[in-house]
Order: sequence, then C-alpha cells, then structure tokens
Amino acid sequence: MGKRYAPEVGSPLVNHLFSRVTPDRLTALTIGVAEVASLLVRHRNRQQMTAQAVVGALADFGTEVVYAAAFSKVEVTNAMIPPAITLISTHSINSTDALVLLSALDLARRVRPVGDDLVLVSSDHQLLKAAGAEGLVTFDPATQTQQELDALIGP
Repeated sequence: MGKRYAPEVGSPLVNHLFSRVTPDRLTALTIGVAEVASLLVRHRNRQQMTAQAVVGALADFGTEVVYAAAFSKVEVTNAMIPPAITLISTHSINSTDALVLLSALDLARRVRPVGDDLVLVSSDHQLLKAAGAEGLVTFDPATQTQQELDALIGP
C-alpha cells in the first residue's frame, strides 16, 4: 500500500488497483497502516520526498484508508500471536508479515465459500513465498504486469 503514496517501483500498478477496486474490497492490517506512515517519514528523512509531498501523501492516505469507513482495517489481537508464531517458524518470515499472512488466510477462508477469493498484494518476497505456500493468490506490483493484475481482480 505504501507504493500508492510514495513513488516506488510498482506504484503505477498499485494506483491502477486503487482505481479499479472499490474500497470495500480492500483490506489492510492496522499495523500495516502505521507502516505506510513510517515509510513516508523515511522517504522524507532520506530526501526522497519533500516535506510538502509527504504532508500531501499523508492527507491522501488518511482520506483513502485511515479514516475511510469502507476500507477494511483488521486489528491485531492477542489471539493472533500463537498462530503467527507458528507461521514465523514455518516460513522464516518476520512478525508483521506473519500477522499479515494470518489475516489474509482468515479472510480467504471467509470469502471463498461465497465464490470470492483474496489476492495478497505485496513486494515482500518472503511474504509472497509464504502466502503461496499457504495456498493464497499473490501479486507483486514490482515484478508483475497490469494484465496479470487485471486477470486477478476481474472487471
């Protein structure tokens, strides 16, 4: 999601995703939401974005995600920690990625019975590898194409 607000490899495809998919079909882990703010500050500190650009990006992020009721945000709970530890051990991923993966697996289990599926969008190779091993559909905006994305998200 950070690619939506900071120019990076894959940003055009994330922008395309946001233009094609309604907010009610998007979900982020709350800790991931905080990571986007952190990413923007790092870009400012490294002088990869101006302070003014970061202020604008944070405002857009707030409107589209943080304060948008339609954009689903999953909170980390204490109950998520034991299964996340199992995913860390199984896939050698970090704690945040384990929580993202756990949330994605839970959401996929809920939407598949009604004929939908989940696409985990990330450029983190370890997370994508773990998600694939767990049977999730994945998309990497840094390495895949718009045609591949469109095939996954549908009309």
